[in-house]
Amino acid sequence: MDEFLICLDPATARFYDIVARTAHLTTEQVLQDALFKLAGELSLEALAKSRH
Repeated sequence: MDEFLICLDPATARFYDIVARTAHLTTEQVLQDALFKLAGELSLEALAKSRH
């Protein structure tokens, strides 16, 4: 699997750290899941726009 480095502002990093701890996951897993979900939503949005 490819690895990427992203920079988050401190408030965003704290937010994802808190979510991760609450869900008993790593911060990396929470970020991965959030980005995957966002990619899916953006893809569906693009498909819907292309059909009009």
